[in-house]
Amino acid sequence: MSNAIEIEAKALVGKADYLKLVGLFPESVPYEQTNYYIDNDDSLLKEEGISLRIRRKGGALMMTLKTPLSQGLLEKNEDLTEQEFGEFEKGTFPENDLKRFLTMLDIDPSSLKIITSLTTKRVDVKYKEGLLSIDENHYSGQTDYEVELEYNNEAEAEKLLRELLEENGIPYVLNKKTKVSRALAAVGR
Repeated sequence: MSNAIEIEAKALVGKADYLKLVGLFPESVPYEQTNYYIDNDDSLLKEEGISLRIRRKGGALMMTLKTPLSQGLLEKNEDLTEQEFGEFEKGTFPENDLKRFLTMLDIDPSSLKIITSLTTKRVDVKYKEGLLSIDENHYSGQTDYEVELEYNNEAEAEKLLRELLEENGIPYVLNKKTKVSRALAAVGR
């Protein structure tokens, strides 16, 4: 299991502004990933401010748990096999460190299941010592466009993202709603 701290600034943009941003980085090749968002019937993880997902990217599957910190999120990652993913879809949580961590938090892993999914067409760009991601997201019949800048501190990430957008005539509206919250809201969760 790997751990990381994720610090990023995000903004939702319109389709035309999304296309403008992608056009700024013609050398970057888009790729696709699908996130399967997990909770129980009572939305326990959501209530606790925790998100759990399985991401399919290329031929790899990774389960990620995110818990809030004072600045950013603690991210715990665990690789999954296709067999473990299939078993999870049938109701069996994989035997891994995330299961043990959830149990330590008094969360019953056997109660967790996939609630919804979101597919992202993403362009990643190294940008001013950070990572800029330009996303087209599809979930529950909806499409939105988002730009994220991962950086080593939140204030600088917001400043750099604001500058990039304003330099290109794109309104900067900080987005605090995560992909998981938007995808779950679209299915009434």
